Amino acid sequence: MNKIHNMIRLITRMLIRIRHNRISLFWIVTVVALSLPWLMDDISGPILTISDTPGALDSCSVVRVYDGDTMTVNCAGQEERVRLYCIDTPEMGQQPWGRQSRDYLRRITPSQVEIVTHDRDRYGRLVGEVLSGNRSLNLAMVEAGQAAVYNRYCSDDRYAPAERQAKAARLGVWAEPGLHQQPWEWRSL
Repeated sequence: MNKIHNMIRLITRMLIRIRHNRISLFWIVTVVALSLPWLMDDISGPILTISDTPGALDSCSVVRVYDGDTMTVNCAGQEERVRLYCIDTPEMGQQPWGRQSRDYLRRITPSQVEIVTHDRDRYGRLVGEVLSGNRSLNLAMVEAGQAAVYNRYCSDDRYAPAERQAKAARLGVWAEPGLHQQPWEWRSL
């Protein structure tokens, strides 16, 4: 707070001296604008955010599961929408598959999870792997037949064999054929 008072006094003195000099006024305003984040940090403390660094691990509480591949989490006081990496699940309009997939994810998701960051998607959602202890919920969805591997966005070798096993056992979406097995195609209709 003392920094702010000192900065205001300094700016006031400078403005009185150079009232008629527009170039100097421009530079004073520029310095203040550039210093503002530093000054605000002194007032409010550091801003905590979920990490966008690929591979970063954040501990979060689950706020809501929207569907089989999207949830909202709260990490250090910041809510973040997370798109589960490597998987795609039936949309809620693809009944009963969308509801079943969402309900399964709700059942296996504890109140506290860890998020391994992979990327951000075009909608601004964090793309990540959601972990409960050592268990990947993303992979668990595929193993249970509640999600298809989204090959276009997946480079993890664990997912394809899990999908093959779920298909062979006719689990979840693999119980009967249809566009619920390729939600990306259903969305493009």
